[in-house]
This record gives sequence, C-alpha cells and structure tokens, in this order.
Amino acid sequence: MKYKDYIARVDFDESSGLFHGEVINLRDVITFEGESVTELKKSFKDSIEDYLDFCFQRGEVPDTPYNGLMSIQIPIDKQKQLFNMAAKEGKDINTYILDVLSLKTA
Repeated sequence: MKYKDYIARVDFDESSGLFHGEVINLRDVITFEGESVTELKKSFKDSIEDYLDFCFQRGEVPDTPYNGLMSIQIPIDKQKQLFNMAAKEGKDINTYILDVLSLKTA
C-alpha cells in the first residue's frame, strides 16, 4: 500500500480476523489495522495523517521516506577495497557504488 510516498506492508491475522499494517520505508514506527480492506485503507491514511499532525504539533520534522541518505557498516578492509576500485576508475566511492548497483539491477 502507498500513501504520500509512505509504503506499508500488510499481514492478515486469521485468529483475530484483522489486517495489520506497518509503514516500512522510514525509521519512525507507524502501524494500523482494520477488519476489511476498506477499513484498512482508511486506517493507513489516518495513521499517516496523525503522524504528520503529531510531528507538526511538536515542531518536529517528520521522517521522510527515502531521503537520499543511507548509513551502512562496512568492514575496514572492504572500505579500502571499494576506495581503491573507485580510484582506479577515477570515481568517488558514492559514484562507484551507484554504478555497481546499476549494473546489478539492469
């Protein structure tokens, strides 16, 4: 499901007869549920709007889905290897990694 660039994953719990959803593309936790697809969709949108309103009321900037930053831990030997491989191609590490990822997904 998608609403205002927020993407959710939904599961169905047979024992309770409820759909449970969670927004998956941000650090903050946003969950929602419903007994029907219609109720689930409304709950999803309401939860996003509540989250945005909560942030506004507190004077905080809401977490933005895919803001262009990603932090990963890479062992130092792999960092050196990436740096050397990028340097051999005359690229910075970011450009090199993006190029490699482009090749893998093409």
